[in-house]
Amino acid sequence: MKVRKASHCSYRIRYHMVFVVKYRSDLITDDVFDFMKEICRGISKRYYLWFDALRHEDDHIHIVVESAPKNSPSRIMQICKSILAIQIFKKFPKLKEELWGGEFWSDGGHIDTVGDGRGLDDVKRYVENQGRKVGQLKLSRV
Repeated sequence: MKVRKASHCSYRIRYHMVFVVKYRSDLITDDVFDFMKEICRGISKRYYLWFDALRHEDDHIHIVVESAPKNSPSRIMQICKSILAIQIFKKFPKLKEELWGGEFWSDGGHIDTVGDGRGLDDVKRYVENQGRKVGQLKLSRV
């Protein structure tokens, strides 16, 4: 893992995060996901977050993100989820109707640290291999 440097410290901090769509709704299409990647590029420049991997299924996304120590994991999640939701609703207003005019993401999420012991390559490979497999069954609401 690359060591980054700030004015008075050096660090290697990475997180694996999972954000789930509210009500586990299948709203993350390829178009929505491509737009999410664009938004993440903007977040990266503005907040100095580095996205190592980004993958999705219909109802959630996986992110491997690196940050400076000044950002807590919950702050990183707050930045990403809020900006993504605002921009997605602007670009795809019909999605807001699917969620009864509410929030895009479920409350909370999953945060996992990624370090030398856990293996960044293992986590990146796990995230990159997410996605529906051809023979996989899918449950749907009746």
